This record gives sequence, C-alpha cells and structure tokens, in this order.
Amino acid sequence: MKKIAIALGSLGGALPGAVIADTPELTVYTYDSFVSDWGPGPKIEAAFEESCGCDLNLVGIEDGAALLARVRLEGAHSEADVVLGIDTNLMAAAAETGLFAPHEVSAEYDLPIAWEDANFLPYDWGYFAFVHNEGFAAPGDFRALAESDTKIVIQDPRSSTPGLGLLYWVKSAYGDEAPAIWQGLSDNIVTVTKGWSEAYGLFLEGEADMVLSYTTSPAYHLIAEEDASKAAALFDEGHYMQVEVAGMLKGSDQPDLARQFLAFMVSDAAQSILPTTNWMYPAVTPEAGLPKGFETLTQPEKALFYTAEEAEALRKPALDEWLTALSR
Repeated sequence: MKKIAIALGSLGGALPGAVIADTPELTVYTYDSFVSDWGPGPKIEAAFEESCGCDLNLVGIEDGAALLARVRLEGAHSEADVVLGIDTNLMAAAAETGLFAPHEVSAEYDLPIAWEDANFLPYDWGYFAFVHNEGFAAPGDFRALAESDTKIVIQDPRSSTPGLGLLYWVKSAYGDEAPAIWQGLSDNIVTVTKGWSEAYGLFLEGEADMVLSYTTSPAYHLIAEEDASKAAALFDEGHYMQVEVAGMLKGSDQPDLARQFLAFMVSDAAQSILPTTNWMYPAVTPEAGLPKGFETLTQPEKALFYTAEEAEALRKPALDEWLTALSR
C-alpha cells in the first residue's frame, strides 16, 4: 500500500501473531534548500514527528517553479500529500491544476498584505534583493546596475521562484520599459542558474559581485557565521515581495495528517524555526519575536507586489521579454 511503513515485532525470532504496527507517512514536496542540512527541513521534521506519530518524508525538488512543474506532471497520481514552496506568483497556476484541496487552517498572520485563500497557506515571506560583500559600491537601481560593470548571478524564472520574482520586480518598477532594462542588464549577467542554491554558491565562490537573493540573506552570515561581511543593496524603485505558501493535494491518502502538518507550519514551534533556517520573515511572528540581528537588515521603503491573478496574467509576457533580451 502507498505510504505505509510496516514494522514487525519479534522476540527471539518470528512468532505467530506478531504485532504489526502501522506508521502513517506524510510526503511533502519542497525545494532543495528547505531539506538541506542547514535548512529548516531537519528541525521541522523532528518537531512535527514528536507530535504526529508519523513519518514525515521531505522530498527536495530543485526550486519552487520546478516543484509546481513536477506536481503538474504527476497529476492526481502524485506521491505528494503536501506541496511546500511555491509562492504567490505561482498560486494561480497551481490553483488552475485543480489538484489542491482546502486546508481548513486559520492563523493570525503578520504579513504586509491581507491574506484570504482557501487552498494555500503562507508560512514565510521576504523581499528580493541583490546581496553583495560589504564595501562594494552597489548600484542603487536597475538603470545604474545596467550602466555599471557589476557582475550578477540570477536564477531561471522557468524553474526558480526568485528568478520569476526578478521578472516581476523589473516589470512592476518599469512597466513597458522592462524590455529595455533587460537588454541593458544582459551584459551584467554572468550566468543563469536553475535554482537559488547554485546561484548563491557561485557568489560565495567569488564568481560575481552580486547575487539575486533576499534582504534577509545577510542575517544567515551574521547570525550563523558571526560574519557581518554581506549586505543587501537597497534599490530606489522598491523591492518585490514574495510570500511562500504550502497546500495539500486532493489525491492525498492522509488528508487529516496533511492538515495537521499545515497547521503545524503556522504554529509557534515551526515559525520560530524558519527565521534562522530558511532565513525569511515568518508569516506569524513567534512569541519570542524575531532573532537578534534581524533588526539590522535592509528595509525597503517601497514594497512592490502583484496579486496571484495579476502575476499569472503577466508571467508569459514578462518571460518573453526576458528571453528576447537575453538572446540578443
């Protein structure tokens, strides 16, 4: 049977009438960095399994956009019970698959936007930004970046939610002028990676001056490594906001357990883990508040954001503009 782990009890060998214990398994598809040793996955798994009497199976699948593509490909026969790691820019596309079920979870969210959605539950959020080393004279907007010799690493919007977020960042800041901005930026791009982890690794190896990441990324270096050498460039146009979400699949054979996991993700136990493992702002501020060091982070003066429906309508045109500019 799907998702059932069977343990056979024995005493001095197999005995008639041995007890069979069924442990339910919950499979969660998420992105690679979430399940990494330094990501939130190990702590989330340990904390949830303490209360659920289950086996939490976290499966890493590249980045957020690739995650949705995998679920769409598998359809109703997906092994996943929960999908964690798509964002508001992909929510409409995810909803259109018809694969997601209402989560029936409520929480008092601390988000910059009002939240009402029956199928998708927010668990963290942040602002996209270009991260650089302290002392680097970072450009203050996209025009200045395009006119400079600054080398950047970005992610592919077809497989990565940060990569897609960058398209919306440029589009929301410049509208019809976005193609010209991308044409100007094409010489600055060292490479385009499939996901965030690869891009950030290249930056840390010195392959670029800046990497597309988050305003919260320097907190990792400051808190985990006691290293204050990283900063996020503040752009005059404002910064595009991302809200990451999770949802349960209609085809799950563990619907109650799936809802229990989603409720756990907005509980204090999980929300207190995320700031210093996923390095994002929690969707519900933990009782103890944000970790020391978060108060030092770059704070955008202007938040840029498209609703799920707006983002879906703009996705293909924005992607076409990007592909055209980079192919010249």
